[in-house]
Amino acid sequence: MEIERVEVGYLQANCYILKKGKNAIIIDPGDDGNLLLQKTKNLKIEAILITHHHFDHIGALDYFNNIQIIDNKNKKNTENFKFEILETKGHTSDSISFYFEKENIMFTGDFLFEGTIGRTDLESGNIKEMKKSIEQIKKYPKQTKIYPGHGEITTLEKEIQTNPYF
Repeated sequence: MEIERVEVGYLQANCYILKKGKNAIIIDPGDDGNLLLQKTKNLKIEAILITHHHFDHIGALDYFNNIQIIDNKNKKNTENFKFEILETKGHTSDSISFYFEKENIMFTGDFLFEGTIGRTDLESGNIKEMKKSIEQIKKYPKQTKIYPGHGEITTLEKEIQTNPYF
C-alpha cells in the first residue's frame, strides 16, 4: 500500500491518500479540494475516512460526490482496504482512529500527535475519555506507525517512551 501525505489548509492538516494499484481511499480531506481532486484523478476512490468532524478535517468533502463516507456513525470496510475502527474519544466525542493490521499503521486524526495529544478543552472534548483512549491504544503493537492529523509520523513505541500524556 502506498501512502501519500498532503498538508491542506491554513492549519496544515494532514490528509492521506492510500493507494493500492488504481484503488484509493482518502483520510481527512480537510481543505484544498482541487489539489486533492488532481492527485486522485486517475484513481477509483472507494471511500473517504473521517477521524472527526472538525472543519480542518472535512472541509473538502463537497469536492467528492457519491463516495462512501466512513466515520463514527458508518463503520465499515471497503473492498480493497481492511482496517479496524477504534473509538478514540477525547479530542472530540466523535473521534475515531483507523488501524490497518496488515501494514501495522494507525491514522489517529487529532487524538494523538508526535509528543502530545489533541486538545480536550474544545466543544465535546473530554480529558477522561482521552485517558481511556490512550490506555486502549497502548495494547497495539509497539512498532505501529502513527499517522496523525497534524505534524510528523511517529510510532506507538516512541509515544509510550516520550509522550508525557502516556
